[in-house]
Amino acid sequence: MSVLDTPVAPAARPAAGADGEGLVPVFVRLKLTLLRNGLRQSSGRRAVYIFSVVLTLLFAAGQLIALAALRGHAQAGSLTVLLTGVLALGWAVMPLFFPSGDETLDPSRLVMLPLRPRPLVGALLVASLVGIGPLFTLCLAAGSAFSVAHGAAAVVCAVVAVPLTLVVCVALARAVATANTRLLSSRKGRDLAVLSGLVVAVGIQVVNFGAQRLGRSGGLATLDPAADVVRWLPPASAIGAVDSAAQGSYGRAVAQLLLSVAALGALVWLWQRSLVKLMTAPDGSTLAAAGTAREKSGKGGSRLSALLPEGRTGTVIRRSLRYVARDPKTKAAWVTALAIGLIVPLLNAVQGTGSVYFACFAAGMLGIQMYNQFGQDTSAFWMVALTISSTRDAYLELRGRATALLVITLPYTVLVTVVTAAVLGDWEKLPGAIGLSLALLGAMLATGALASANFPYSIPQDSGFKNVAPGQAGLAWISIFGGMVSAAVLCAPVIVATIWLHLVDAEGWLWVLLPVGSAYGALVAWAGLRLAAPRTANRLPEILAAVSKG
Repeated sequence: MSVLDTPVAPAARPAAGADGEGLVPVFVRLKLTLLRNGLRQSSGRRAVYIFSVVLTLLFAAGQLIALAALRGHAQAGSLTVLLTGVLALGWAVMPLFFPSGDETLDPSRLVMLPLRPRPLVGALLVASLVGIGPLFTLCLAAGSAFSVAHGAAAVVCAVVAVPLTLVVCVALARAVATANTRLLSSRKGRDLAVLSGLVVAVGIQVVNFGAQRLGRSGGLATLDPAADVVRWLPPASAIGAVDSAAQGSYGRAVAQLLLSVAALGALVWLWQRSLVKLMTAPDGSTLAAAGTAREKSGKGGSRLSALLPEGRTGTVIRRSLRYVARDPKTKAAWVTALAIGLIVPLLNAVQGTGSVYFACFAAGMLGIQMYNQFGQDTSAFWMVALTISSTRDAYLELRGRATALLVITLPYTVLVTVVTAAVLGDWEKLPGAIGLSLALLGAMLATGALASANFPYSIPQDSGFKNVAPGQAGLAWISIFGGMVSAAVLCAPVIVATIWLHLVDAEGWLWVLLPVGSAYGALVAWAGLRLAAPRTANRLPEILAAVSKG
């Protein structure tokens, strides 16, 4: 039994927790205090926060102006309803991507406090309204309501619809976050968060695809069929109610408002129920049969070992592949890279606007996984560091990690290129595209090894979605983006050769790029590993300190 179910003596019960009276201002002050104290920790954090606030306000102001300009447009209702629906979807999925984005409202930290669920939910809901996200949502909802509110009835409806939209979005985010707290914090359950990478990849490309189709259609009228459905889905139904009231459909407006009110009640109830379960029930998500898991792991490990070379290289390959299969962060990065690497060239090919060379995007996305190799080990890198006593040890370590990456990347890159060529029907350019992709992959392996040795940074383990420790964002930018630019420069000879063959109408010779690109990529990758090995061996203490910071 938890403190949520244990009655508290009247003399010992806090004034704020009796019936929730005074609990709301306490939580609001708590959030503001923790936010202020967090900003005091470093000037970099203050600068980032101020920059994000200014950027959000500018973007919100731009949205307000754009929505105000839509006032009187025939399709203003359809556009605002869909915009509100997309905004609500963002509130629903963001807790899965950034569960620690608002650490001041983490319900698991309140387990030992004598607080009842109902007043606690109310206080958390009000405190959740303090922040950049709610401010942006309020501006967007107000602008959407203003663009469709015509007449006194619509204005009165908008006064109710705007705050209702905001509260429903916040309640939706909190209900999702609370329901998934244990899912994202347990090892086995956290693996399901890998799907978030697919959601992001697919979602961004679907939006991009829709925007391009909308641009080619020549008008906003194509939004009407989708809007007719979304306007009955909360909280978009609240903005739809304003539009209905402006058109004189008062009964429909009332029904749409009631839908949002009912959704708010259901979300609060689900939130409260999840909160009680979180703070009273034991966590059984990691109580699976450990013996069975170990047996499966042992059998799988023996089969894998038979396929790998002996010595340090095989050991490193096996360890790296196990990180991909077991570590939630590593797995999420790989799944996201695999999904985006396929979706970008494929969607462009389906639209008929792409090129077979877009498949190089797959090699680029997977090549990024070579960067910050030692940071992926976090503080456990000290065990690896103990085994590196010479430049040769460092070279074998880097070579094993690069080989593990190639085990997945090579066949995947070829597959994406073949699929893209098949969709486009452009088989003549397939060998050249594969050769260019392999050259790019080799260049990224080389620059990734050098970046791992020169610019290592820590990946915090206290959160499933923080990828850079505080104070190391600059190192991450230099490592990834600097390395990508360097990889493009290294790959320039193959790029120039590809362009030249097209310019001189010698596309029949593109097949030469397949062996040339493969050999060039292998040579560049070997040279990069050779150059990074002595740097790694000499900088082991600095690397260990950097990757252990988080």
